[in-house]
Amino acid sequence: MTQEQAHAPNPAEGWNEPKPTALLVLADGTVLEGMGLGAIGEGVGEVCFNTAITGYEEILTDPSYTGQIITFTFPHVGNVGTNEEDIETVSMAASSGVRGVVLRTSVTEPSNYRATRHLDQWLKARGIAGISGIDTRALTALIREGGMPNAVIAHSPDGVFDIEALKAKARDWPGLEGMDLVPGVTSMQRFTWDETPWEWPEGYGRQTDTRFHVVAIDYGVKRNILRLMAQAGCKVTVVPATTPAEDILALAPDGVFLSNGPGDPAATGEYAVPVIRELIAKDIPTFGICLGHQMIGLAVGGRTLKMHQGHHGANHPVKDLTTGKVEITSMNHGFAVDRDSLPANATETHVSLFDGSNAGIALTDKPVFSVQYHPEASPGPRDSHYLFARFVDMMAKKKAAA
Repeated sequence: MTQEQAHAPNPAEGWNEPKPTALLVLADGTVLEGMGLGAIGEGVGEVCFNTAITGYEEILTDPSYTGQIITFTFPHVGNVGTNEEDIETVSMAASSGVRGVVLRTSVTEPSNYRATRHLDQWLKARGIAGISGIDTRALTALIREGGMPNAVIAHSPDGVFDIEALKAKARDWPGLEGMDLVPGVTSMQRFTWDETPWEWPEGYGRQTDTRFHVVAIDYGVKRNILRLMAQAGCKVTVVPATTPAEDILALAPDGVFLSNGPGDPAATGEYAVPVIRELIAKDIPTFGICLGHQMIGLAVGGRTLKMHQGHHGANHPVKDLTTGKVEITSMNHGFAVDRDSLPANATETHVSLFDGSNAGIALTDKPVFSVQYHPEASPGPRDSHYLFARFVDMMAKKKAAA
């Protein structure tokens, strides 16, 4: 790829290719042309690539992607359409967190009995602009070499764009470092959850029995996390990200869950870390994932770092150092806990086998553990579901010792 605009073929020269109706303009001035789909307009954000081959609807509704433009490395996205059951956002405020979607091939008509809407219509309804016809392998290579660029995605059916203005917008966007995006995706009020995972042919179920009460702090929680917690026998109360520690303690939880979420963990940590420290001091069993994992790292005195290309996909190998087993995980993060900054009482429990980065910690003196990935998958493999049982066992031991 060059930094110069790749101009569309000129019909007067004998070409029959249609005029581009969408652009992806990178902060370095690179302009990629394609065909537009989804919402008309512009979106500015950080471009990442996702290697999953299934579950695009779940990916596009994961609040952790707020502020990002997703490039799918799998070429056939949209072929099974969309439905109203596979949405992962809980808070309606998170419905348009994704800033755009980049595809290799144009979207075909849906070919699945569960489909209720074409992906193009679904993207329009959610305010997400898309572009197809992009060489996503080349774009992925660019990201791997140079890191995740800031960019603007623009969709205009008439093919008319102010390219210089788009370049300036991409160049001037400050990026995700220092951004606290959680306020835009967290729930606005407390609620309970009792839906359990989808099973053929009944669909989603309802919880019938509970053993423990878990308070889930919502930094951008996904529905399938809550479903698996309910399936594990937990009464789940979801609270907004800014809920004070005293309000959480007043609910008398057997355990606290710290959810995934978007943005720079250091920025979110300004108000989240003091709450987590107070909960840890009370010896409450605590389980964190993704952003919640990073919050625990910060709460015990560690620091987080911006990653070069991030981890986004459903095929990430992670080694559980406590068992020696390797699990294939779903990941979605652009920041990571710096293992060298962790105190002596924070043991590294999991490590990424792609790049060796930290993927899990546990405290030796408190009932606290966390992982950098998404154990609920959705989409992705179910290798990591055991972590919910590990959390339940931790609460059971704490209750038995009381």
